[in-house]
Amino acid sequence: MNHSERIVMTLGFEKREERGSVLETFFPWDKTVNRWCKEGLPEEYLPSRLYPPADGYTQRYLSDQMTDPVYEYEQYLGFDGVKRMAFRIPFSCFDETVMEETDTYVVRLDTDGWVRKYHRNSSLVEEIKAPVTGEEDWNALKERIKEHLALYCTDENIRGVYSKYVPGHKAGDYSIRFRLTGFFWLSRMLMGIEEQMYAFYDMPEVLHDMNQFAVDTYKRYLDKVFDIIQPEVLLLEEDLSGCNGPMISPDIFDEFVGNYYKQLFPFLKKKGVKNIFVDTDGDFNRLIPNFLEAGVDGFLPMDVNAGMDIVKVRQQYPRLKFIGGFNKLTIEAGKEAIDREFERILPVIRSGGYVPGCDHQATPDSSFENYRYYSKRLREVMEEAGKDI
Repeated sequence: MNHSERIVMTLGFEKREERGSVLETFFPWDKTVNRWCKEGLPEEYLPSRLYPPADGYTQRYLSDQMTDPVYEYEQYLGFDGVKRMAFRIPFSCFDETVMEETDTYVVRLDTDGWVRKYHRNSSLVEEIKAPVTGEEDWNALKERIKEHLALYCTDENIRGVYSKYVPGHKAGDYSIRFRLTGFFWLSRMLMGIEEQMYAFYDMPEVLHDMNQFAVDTYKRYLDKVFDIIQPEVLLLEEDLSGCNGPMISPDIFDEFVGNYYKQLFPFLKKKGVKNIFVDTDGDFNRLIPNFLEAGVDGFLPMDVNAGMDIVKVRQQYPRLKFIGGFNKLTIEAGKEAIDREFERILPVIRSGGYVPGCDHQATPDSSFENYRYYSKRLREVMEEAGKDI
């Protein structure tokens, strides 16, 4: 069984004799990798190589700069093959520009349109102005985005970026995990979280226009991308919840997020996307029915320490799919704690529809030895995947 078939089988609740997929939830945290390179991880996997900057505007939007470096790192650690890539609407369509500079700070327009103040002798960064503060800003940004779409997201560029992954994907050497910016994340990214919260009530028409523009743009460009490659897993980045619950009510979710999922998801499935997941941290239990009604297949990373217990959630929603759900803090604690955590989630592994992994990136307090033990045990327990259906 190849890597593409294996993840479809694992997430599909299929009862099979083969082991389930052995994958990690996210690419690693740079501070953690710096530690591991001092403890035996080859220096070719230092963050400077794993996370190269985008090589111009085209790679900012047709995003694959981390695809091969992270794949090679995960292959070294013994994980199954997966290549991670994204399509980004051109919100980062600005040139980095220094606006003010003194001996103690620099004020800069960053590529994402935010004006920020960077202090020279501190890690403190102050956000001075968001890209969008009202309808006029949004309309101006929208025109700039359209220009960048026409210039950099051409048919030729799309083919040039994504078609090189076709042969290996068709051969099953790796699955594809594809990322998009979600409809809550979008306005947060352009306005900042506090102003976004007010905008749901003060500027709803602006938020609706943003999200409709995003849906229309996704349909136009992903129609071309997914003619070339069809992801086994597509993630929408949302991060709409914290430790105390969601940041928006079910009604706000339905109006500003769920309605746009309902426009987009049938199109994605028609284009061959196998599984649609939402990436959100925190405790989102209250919104699970709304997500499901909008057509979501599953979630990651299932943040244990924020109250997302996959054992309890699976009991309530037997066909809900998960990626993640393993308490990353147990890796800090050592081998016995790792074993106990695998024992806790084993019923979900056996029931299928689940690719275990850390419930976020492993922390810098996690030793490389402990992480290697975790990855070894992960492969062992995935022999049990789907056996209790």
